[in-house]
Amino acid sequence: MRGRPTLPALAVGILLTLLAASPALASSYRYWSFWDGAGGRWQYATQGPSSARPADGSVQGFRFAVSKDAAAEAAQPRAAAGFAAICGSTPAVEGRKRVALVVDFGLAADAPAGEAPPQEAPRTACAQVSPDATAAEALAEVAKPLRYDSAALLCGISGYPKQGCGEPMADAEPKPAQPSAPQSAAQDPSAQDPSDGGPSAGLLVGLAAVAALAAAAIWQSRRRTR
Repeated sequence: MRGRPTLPALAVGILLTLLAASPALASSYRYWSFWDGAGGRWQYATQGPSSARPADGSVQGFRFAVSKDAAAEAAQPRAAAGFAAICGSTPAVEGRKRVALVVDFGLAADAPAGEAPPQEAPRTACAQVSPDATAAEALAEVAKPLRYDSAALLCGISGYPKQGCGEPMADAEPKPAQPSAPQSAAQDPSAQDPSDGGPSAGLLVGLAAVAALAAAAIWQSRRRTR
């Protein structure tokens, strides 16, 4: 006959369950993300700008922001992905291709310390380049200077930002408030969601229960030894 779990075993089981259920502290990054424009919408690019070779009539987007390095959570360019609106007035030339580019320098809240976006609204341009040109080469035609790190990661467009490249930022770190934005829960420490930082109320209660079970186990073991 199998015995019932002892109090110490129950305590360990509860603790492991609580630790497994508690969310891990993820990180976001401050970086230039790269996007493909398709059907008027943005899709997170599956290749880097140095390897992607867009076809004539393509739309490519770049967005600087603090966001997660994932398609579902990265910040998209804030301008529409429309080729006609950007390159419609640029005539086609034989032996060249046209690539519509959207460069979004992002928000002041995402800027590195001591810097600010060169302009508030996204910049659009039509690059006319050779048929085998990469997206990075098309970008260089309209938004120099570009800055790369030793791993060929795109770090700066048109000189912005001046330094830094994909540095991690803790998700729990509050972003600076935008001058025109209303105060929000993420900016007001007194109104923050408990899940945004520190242990949750449920986790604290669970840990207290584990401590109580452990104390009971010690008391029970002492009774048995008397």
